Amino acid sequence: METILVTGGCGYIGSHTCVSLLENNYNVLIVDSLINSSEDTFDKIKKTIALKGLKLNVKIQFIQGDLRNKLWLDNIFNDYLKANKPIKSVIHFAGLKSIYDSIISPIEYWESNILSSISLILTMKKYQCYRLIFSSSASVYAANGMKLLKEIDIVKPVTPYGKTKLCIEEMLNDLYLSNTDWKIASLRYFNPIGSHDLGLLPENSKGKSGNLFPAILKTIKGNQKRLLIFGKDWPTYDGTCIRDFIHVMDLAEAHIAALKFLMDNRPQNIALNIGTGKGTSVLEIIKTFQEVNGICFPYHFVDRRMGDQPFLVADNKVALSLLDWLPRRNIIDMCTDSVKNLI
Repeated sequence: METILVTGGCGYIGSHTCVSLLENNYNVLIVDSLINSSEDTFDKIKKTIALKGLKLNVKIQFIQGDLRNKLWLDNIFNDYLKANKPIKSVIHFAGLKSIYDSIISPIEYWESNILSSISLILTMKKYQCYRLIFSSSASVYAANGMKLLKEIDIVKPVTPYGKTKLCIEEMLNDLYLSNTDWKIASLRYFNPIGSHDLGLLPENSKGKSGNLFPAILKTIKGNQKRLLIFGKDWPTYDGTCIRDFIHVMDLAEAHIAALKFLMDNRPQNIALNIGTGKGTSVLEIIKTFQEVNGICFPYHFVDRRMGDQPFLVADNKVALSLLDWLPRRNIIDMCTDSVKNLI
């Protein structure tokens, strides 16, 4: 039976997607450098599946390494081919992901994100593995006022992180145009939050995270004195940024739907917005989190951050029309699932 390779599968979104893959009976191979994640996550993926009453057998494996090591990566593809478990699909999460770190250390982001993707694609091409789902981002878009973002809107990222995502998307388009055997979907994420309902897979990166929910949890645990809100004078209804928050399990399930779509349809290269189509302000989600969990914590307004935009909300009609998928979880689910087993 063929294998699904998940790069960066020990990360926040990758780990949840691996759970969904296993729930859908796929064979999964995780490769991860663990630069920004932990091998403990691999054990938590297996425990999550076991607690769901599903039998793993040998359906998931983990290998630590860096995608930029072409010989190492080639050996993996070759070993799986010889074992009659060829890698036929790749979900590519691996890469540095902090918008704000990318502003401080742009060359590191270009070097890591681009070279790892090139190495991966070259190896896939060698082994005739032509099915790829790429973890892209809403950060590729230019500011669009208060309008929902469509896939056909102008792409003009303002941060090095967003620029690397767009660069890889453009590289994948050139790849498809050169060889139309490829089946490629670039999923442009909006703002994933929450966790699997068993609470074993929280967002917990090693580096400094600029994301809202890890900052909330640090504040609750006393690891920081108060939550910082970046700007209170944005042109929105309460002065804070409006985002399209999507439950990470809805996002994970979108990958399964995209994989099935690519398997069932002709070769193509598509970009899809993966969001709910609904905007929630930062202040509104903080107040909802406090209310539904019965937890109060201090927060403080500070200056705006470089790279932020006032309004980033998806027009998700294309994804809804093409994929057998619908975001099913609401803001309350996102807030309650985030604190299970943590407080």
